Amino acid sequence: MIEFILRRTGAAVVTLFLASIAVFLGVRALPGDPATVLAGESPTPQAIAAIRKQFGLDQPLPLQYLHYMGQALQGNLGLSTQDKAPVTQVLGERLPVTLELTFLAIVVGVLVGVLAGILSAVRRGTAVDYAANGFGLFGLSVPHFWLGLLGIVVFSVHWHVLPASGFVGLADDPVGNLERMVMPVLVLGLGLSAVVMRQTRSSLLSQLNAEYVRTARSKGLSRAQQIRHALRNSLTTVTTVVGLQLAGLISGAVITEQIFVIPGFGKLIVDGVSSRNYPVIQGAVLVTVAGYVVINLLVDITYAYLDPRLRMAGGSQ
Repeated sequence: MIEFILRRTGAAVVTLFLASIAVFLGVRALPGDPATVLAGESPTPQAIAAIRKQFGLDQPLPLQYLHYMGQALQGNLGLSTQDKAPVTQVLGERLPVTLELTFLAIVVGVLVGVLAGILSAVRRGTAVDYAANGFGLFGLSVPHFWLGLLGIVVFSVHWHVLPASGFVGLADDPVGNLERMVMPVLVLGLGLSAVVMRQTRSSLLSQLNAEYVRTARSKGLSRAQQIRHALRNSLTTVTTVVGLQLAGLISGAVITEQIFVIPGFGKLIVDGVSSRNYPVIQGAVLVTVAGYVVINLLVDITYAYLDPRLRMAGGSQ
């Protein structure tokens, strides 16, 4: 198990290194010059040159990257070109908002998806199965922005039961926070619940037809006991799927935060792209990628712990 963890950790470090290069070059490939944007409406060549020197933009790309990563490894992601605030401070103010949204979406998505998947598998071929499959198809087909706009029109404009947009801190007003998070969480969690439902249904049906379940059935175990044993093995696959779906949640959070005007990472990245705020874009994307890699590493380790065959296969490689 230790060898497996070390192997996966090494792969995660290499992935982060390659991702940092991709993020750095991707930000530099954006159209427009941030120095020109910061210099105002009538920039002079001297002002533009001074800004480029101040933020190190006059140096070759390899030197810029080495300087950036050297500072990043010490916890310094630079200064925002808009308000000169430390990027770590800006990210620290926005990160809790996105974490709350993503966490609630995962909870809702997993609970709804697993429950629907179990009902669909247990009641296979019935109206419940067809309804669950229809729900899964709807969740996979509907884009976030359309569902978000539909929710605003129905629940805010016509029924006046939920706020259309905005955000209130959980510590400042718990009720107001939850009221404003209901629609974003449901919009973001719907796609995940559809994937989890289909995976749970498929995996549970496969386990229920496995030899060990048939043996248990022949020995007189009840239907509920058979489902409980099969479900435990099914959830190992579901755990992996949830980890892999985090990338989809993060990209979905960017759109969802824009629709509901939530001041999280997604809105920060979009605003940063509009203003050519290189340090903020790099920091936000790099932290997002790092979080995604770490979570997938934890999922891999958890999956290997639950299924010894995986770490044996990893060791043989």
